[in-house]
Amino acid sequence: MNDNAMYIASVVATYWVVSISMVYLNKVLMSNEGISVPAPLFVTWYQCVITCIICWAAGMCGQRARGADVERAKYTAVPVNEGAGAAGGNSNNVPPKASFFAQFPKAEYLMGPAKQVFPLSVVFVGMITFNNLCLKFVEVSFYNVARSLTIVFNVFLSRVFLGIPTSFKTILCLGVVIVGFLMGSHGELNFSLIGTVSGVLSSLFVSLNSIFTKKVLPVVDDNHWKLTFYNNVNAVVLFIPLVLIFEYDVLSESMQQLTSEEFWAAMTVAGFFGFSIGIVTVLQIKATSPLSHNISGTAKAAVQSLMAFYIWGNEPTVMGVLGIFTTLGGSLLYTFVKMGENNAASQAQAPVQNQVSETNKTQEMKIGTKQSTFSPRMRKAPGSNDSNTAEDDTMNLSLTNSLSNSALNEGEDDEKDV
Repeated sequence: MNDNAMYIASVVATYWVVSISMVYLNKVLMSNEGISVPAPLFVTWYQCVITCIICWAAGMCGQRARGADVERAKYTAVPVNEGAGAAGGNSNNVPPKASFFAQFPKAEYLMGPAKQVFPLSVVFVGMITFNNLCLKFVEVSFYNVARSLTIVFNVFLSRVFLGIPTSFKTILCLGVVIVGFLMGSHGELNFSLIGTVSGVLSSLFVSLNSIFTKKVLPVVDDNHWKLTFYNNVNAVVLFIPLVLIFEYDVLSESMQQLTSEEFWAAMTVAGFFGFSIGIVTVLQIKATSPLSHNISGTAKAAVQSLMAFYIWGNEPTVMGVLGIFTTLGGSLLYTFVKMGENNAASQAQAPVQNQVSETNKTQEMKIGTKQSTFSPRMRKAPGSNDSNTAEDDTMNLSLTNSLSNSALNEGEDDEKDV
């Protein structure tokens, strides 16, 4: 196995371990009698605090890393001697690889951007609150089914707010997911209405979070880590009144757990995993592709649900297991359909762009012919093609934006488990 294959395997394995561990650990914090505190809002608030601290520390490391990278670049940019530079080509001029921490910006909280991010933070609070409420009340094996309607809300809200049309194939895929959700709900022995409703609401808020994120990202210079810091700082403030109103009495009666080192260690590790899942999600997408990430996530969800039957002692039923695989299968089909539609749209635009380019070339040739007839000095320089260059730049920019948005969207379903 070569180094690249080993790297991809290690990234995928890390994603699986972090994602599954985070769900299981949060389940312990939400429902284990010996460790947990029956206060999901307080647990979520503390994990947001941990995320803020990690963002601040990563930002400090990022500042130092960028400074060190600049210093190294000063030395590596100058060849050791002219003879070596000539003999070795540009080997001495290759810039050093940026440090891992260089991607993290300095954690700053400015009131202007904070106010603009605030509506997204309200949605973010609703998303992680209902997600943890779902995890508290439903069995881990049913957890993925309870939150499976995210793509249904994504398509619906994209049609309502963004005017994006929906194909018949997409509707069929959504139908498969909905059928799987109903099958899983019917087959769940320990069915919880509160937990299931929380899962549906969590799916709704995930979709809203996606739409609001795309609108708010320019406020923070399209930097996902800046948005993470602002979101979690705002969430820390928003959770305080909710905790005091709904969980003050519960916390007062749980002093034994609140003074336990084991409880705080589990809380801190869960908060660290919540931050780490964003990193490993992006790493997996970069190491493979958005499609491969979706396939990996679907397989991970299946393994996570099946392991829950053994680890948590959830009793399986035929209808429940069929519901799990139907929802996951529908989600995977949706991924392939969307990728196919996107590729078809790109191929359909290519002939139009080529026709426009050919038309521009023809017009330039006519203008060049006229100019050469009346003024030879006005002739176009051979080899220049401004139209094609601009076209290539536009296509490259669109591809970059598409990959960035895809990476962000693929990470949302995992990041909401913070």
